Amino acid sequence: MQTFAHPFQPAPRAAQRGVTLIVVLLILVVVTVLGIGGAQIALLGERSTRYDRDYLVATQAAEAALMDAEFDIRGPNTSTSKRMDKFNQTDFAYFVPGCGSDSATRGMCEANADEVKPLWATVDFLDESNTARSVKFGDYTGRTFDSGAGVRPARSPRYIIELIDDQCPKCSAAKPAKMYRVTAIGFGPRTDIQVVMQIAFRKEKG
Repeated sequence: MQTFAHPFQPAPRAAQRGVTLIVVLLILVVVTVLGIGGAQIALLGERSTRYDRDYLVATQAAEAALMDAEFDIRGPNTSTSKRMDKFNQTDFAYFVPGCGSDSATRGMCEANADEVKPLWATVDFLDESNTARSVKFGDYTGRTFDSGAGVRPARSPRYIIELIDDQCPKCSAAKPAKMYRVTAIGFGPRTDIQVVMQIAFRKEKG
Protein backbone atom coordinates (compact mmCIF):
# COMPACT_ATOMS: atom_id res chain seq x y z
CA MET A 1 0.00 0.00 0.00
CA GLN A 2 1.48 3.43 -1.01
CA THR A 3 1.60 6.20 1.60
CA PHE A 4 1.79 9.99 1.11
CA ALA A 5 3.26 12.74 3.32
CA HIS A 6 0.75 14.97 5.01
CA PRO A 7 0.70 18.41 3.30
CA PHE A 8 0.89 20.21 6.65
CA GLN A 9 3.77 18.22 8.02
CA PRO A 10 6.24 20.61 9.82
CA ALA A 11 9.79 21.03 8.50
CA PRO A 12 12.62 19.30 10.32
CA ARG A 13 14.00 21.13 13.34
CA ALA A 14 17.52 21.28 11.87
CA ALA A 15 16.21 23.27 8.88
CA GLN A 16 14.36 25.66 11.20
CA ARG A 17 17.52 26.33 13.18
CA GLY A 18 19.45 27.08 9.96
CA VAL A 19 16.91 29.68 8.80
CA THR A 20 16.98 31.38 12.21
CA LEU A 21 20.77 31.65 12.08
CA ILE A 22 20.65 33.34 8.67
CA VAL A 23 18.01 35.83 9.83
CA VAL A 24 20.04 36.70 12.93
CA LEU A 25 23.19 37.21 10.85
CA LEU A 26 21.31 39.50 8.46
CA ILE A 27 20.00 41.54 11.38
CA LEU A 28 23.53 41.85 12.78
CA VAL A 29 24.82 43.05 9.41
CA VAL A 30 22.08 45.68 9.19
CA VAL A 31 22.73 46.86 12.76
CA THR A 32 26.49 47.06 12.06
CA VAL A 33 25.95 49.11 8.90
CA LEU A 34 23.61 51.48 10.75
CA GLY A 35 26.11 51.82 13.59
CA ILE A 36 28.97 52.65 11.22
CA GLY A 37 26.78 55.17 9.40
CA GLY A 38 25.77 56.83 12.66
CA ALA A 39 29.38 57.04 13.79
CA GLN A 40 30.41 58.64 10.49
CA ILE A 41 27.59 61.18 10.72
CA ALA A 42 28.61 62.05 14.30
CA LEU A 43 32.25 62.42 13.21
CA LEU A 44 31.33 64.71 10.33
CA GLY A 45 29.21 66.81 12.68
CA GLU A 46 32.11 67.12 15.12
CA ARG A 47 34.48 68.13 12.34
CA SER A 48 32.01 70.71 11.02
CA THR A 49 31.58 72.20 14.50
CA ARG A 50 35.34 72.33 15.03
CA TYR A 51 35.85 74.01 11.65
CA ASP A 52 33.22 76.64 12.46
CA ARG A 53 34.93 77.30 15.80
CA ASP A 54 38.39 77.59 14.22
CA TYR A 55 37.07 79.88 11.48
CA LEU A 56 35.43 82.12 14.09
CA VAL A 57 38.72 82.36 16.00
CA ALA A 58 40.53 83.43 12.81
CA THR A 59 37.78 85.92 11.95
CA GLN A 60 37.95 87.59 15.36
CA ALA A 61 41.74 87.78 15.09
CA ALA A 62 41.49 89.48 11.68
CA GLU A 63 38.96 91.97 13.04
CA ALA A 64 41.29 92.73 15.94
CA ALA A 65 44.11 93.43 13.47
CA LEU A 66 41.90 95.86 11.51
CA MET A 67 41.16 97.75 14.71
CA ASP A 68 44.83 97.76 15.63
CA ALA A 69 45.66 99.28 12.25
CA GLU A 70 43.14 102.08 12.89
CA PHE A 71 44.88 102.87 16.17
CA ASP A 72 48.19 102.78 14.30
CA ILE A 73 46.87 105.45 11.91
CA ARG A 74 45.00 107.78 14.25
CA GLY A 75 45.76 106.62 17.81
CA PRO A 76 45.47 106.66 20.69
CA ASN A 77 48.17 104.25 21.65
CA THR A 78 50.86 103.78 24.26
CA SER A 79 53.66 102.39 22.11
CA THR A 80 57.06 104.09 22.05
CA SER A 81 57.12 103.25 18.33
CA LYS A 82 53.89 105.04 17.49
CA ARG A 83 53.89 106.73 14.09
CA MET A 84 50.60 108.60 13.77
CA ASP A 85 52.44 111.63 12.36
CA LYS A 86 53.34 109.60 9.26
CA PHE A 87 49.68 109.30 8.27
CA ASN A 88 48.69 112.73 7.02
CA GLN A 89 47.32 114.32 3.87
CA THR A 90 50.42 116.33 2.95
CA ASP A 91 53.43 114.02 3.21
CA PHE A 92 53.27 110.53 1.71
CA ALA A 93 57.00 109.85 1.63
CA TYR A 94 56.79 107.07 4.20
CA PHE A 95 54.72 104.86 1.92
CA VAL A 96 57.06 102.55 0.05
CA PRO A 97 56.39 100.74 -3.26
CA GLY A 98 55.99 97.08 -2.38
CA CYS A 99 55.60 97.93 1.35
CA GLY A 100 58.22 99.09 3.81
CA SER A 101 60.15 96.55 5.81
CA ASP A 102 62.12 98.63 8.31
CA SER A 103 61.04 99.62 11.79
CA ALA A 104 59.65 103.00 10.70
CA THR A 105 57.75 102.08 7.54
CA ARG A 106 56.90 98.42 8.04
CA GLY A 107 53.60 97.56 6.37
CA MET A 108 53.19 101.05 4.86
CA CYS A 109 52.59 100.42 1.18
CA GLU A 110 52.25 102.58 -1.91
CA ALA A 111 49.59 100.95 -4.06
CA ASN A 112 50.08 100.77 -7.81
CA ALA A 113 46.87 100.81 -9.82
CA ASP A 114 48.68 99.37 -12.85
CA GLU A 115 49.61 96.14 -11.09
CA VAL A 116 47.89 93.04 -12.48
CA LYS A 117 48.01 91.39 -9.06
CA PRO A 118 46.88 93.46 -6.06
CA LEU A 119 49.66 94.50 -3.74
CA TRP A 120 48.19 92.84 -0.67
CA ALA A 121 48.21 89.51 -2.52
CA THR A 122 51.99 89.71 -2.96
CA VAL A 123 52.79 90.15 0.74
CA ASP A 124 53.90 87.13 2.76
CA PHE A 125 51.85 87.48 5.93
CA LEU A 126 53.56 84.42 7.39
CA ASP A 127 56.90 86.22 7.45
CA GLU A 128 57.73 87.23 11.03
CA SER A 129 61.36 88.20 10.44
CA ASN A 130 62.92 91.62 11.02
CA THR A 131 62.43 92.38 7.32
CA ALA A 132 58.76 91.39 7.20
CA ARG A 133 56.51 93.64 5.10
CA SER A 134 53.50 93.26 7.38
CA VAL A 135 52.87 94.58 10.88
CA LYS A 136 52.33 92.33 13.87
CA PHE A 137 49.42 93.19 16.16
CA GLY A 138 50.50 95.75 18.76
CA ASP A 139 53.90 96.66 17.30
CA TYR A 140 52.94 100.34 16.87
CA THR A 141 50.03 100.65 19.29
CA GLY A 142 51.20 99.07 22.51
CA ARG A 143 48.14 96.84 22.54
CA THR A 144 48.47 93.19 23.54
CA PHE A 145 46.71 90.26 21.95
CA ASP A 146 44.72 88.24 24.48
CA SER A 147 46.54 85.02 25.31
CA GLY A 148 44.22 83.65 27.96
CA ALA A 149 42.78 80.17 28.33
CA GLY A 150 40.77 78.39 25.67
CA VAL A 151 41.24 77.96 21.94
CA ARG A 152 43.73 80.56 20.75
CA PRO A 153 45.11 81.63 17.35
CA ALA A 154 48.31 79.89 16.30
CA ARG A 155 49.89 83.28 15.51
CA SER A 156 49.24 86.92 16.20
CA PRO A 157 47.29 88.64 13.41
CA ARG A 158 49.11 90.94 10.98
CA TYR A 159 48.21 93.77 8.62
CA ILE A 160 49.43 96.17 5.95
CA ILE A 161 48.26 99.71 5.15
CA GLU A 162 48.09 100.82 1.50
CA LEU A 163 47.92 104.44 0.40
CA ILE A 164 45.23 104.76 -2.28
CA ASP A 165 43.38 107.55 -4.05
CA ASP A 166 40.19 108.67 -2.37
CA GLN A 167 37.67 108.55 -5.22
CA CYS A 168 35.27 111.02 -3.69
CA PRO A 169 33.12 113.32 -5.88
CA LYS A 170 34.48 116.51 -4.30
CA CYS A 171 38.16 115.64 -4.66
CA SER A 172 40.30 117.47 -7.18
CA ALA A 173 41.14 115.42 -10.26
CA ALA A 174 44.60 116.99 -10.46
CA LYS A 175 45.50 116.14 -6.88
CA PRO A 176 43.09 113.59 -5.39
CA ALA A 177 42.95 113.14 -1.68
CA LYS A 178 44.31 109.97 -0.20
CA MET A 179 42.85 107.28 2.01
CA TYR A 180 44.07 103.98 3.39
CA ARG A 181 43.21 100.40 2.56
CA VAL A 182 43.96 98.05 5.42
CA THR A 183 44.37 94.33 4.75
CA ALA A 184 44.56 92.07 7.79
CA ILE A 185 44.97 88.35 8.27
CA GLY A 186 43.90 86.33 11.28
CA PHE A 187 44.86 82.77 12.12
CA GLY A 188 42.89 79.96 13.68
CA PRO A 189 44.25 77.37 16.11
CA ARG A 190 46.32 76.12 13.16
CA THR A 191 48.36 78.32 10.84
CA ASP A 192 46.64 76.94 7.75
CA ILE A 193 43.29 78.31 8.96
CA GLN A 194 43.36 81.92 7.75
CA VAL A 195 40.86 84.73 7.30
CA VAL A 196 41.73 87.87 5.31
CA MET A 197 39.70 91.07 5.76
CA GLN A 198 39.90 94.57 4.31
CA ILE A 199 38.60 98.01 5.16
CA ALA A 200 38.98 101.41 3.54
CA PHE A 201 39.89 104.01 6.17
CA ARG A 202 39.79 107.79 5.81
CA LYS A 203 41.69 109.79 8.40
CA GLU A 204 40.19 113.15 9.22
CA LYS A 205 42.42 116.16 8.70
CA GLY A 206 43.91 117.88 11.62
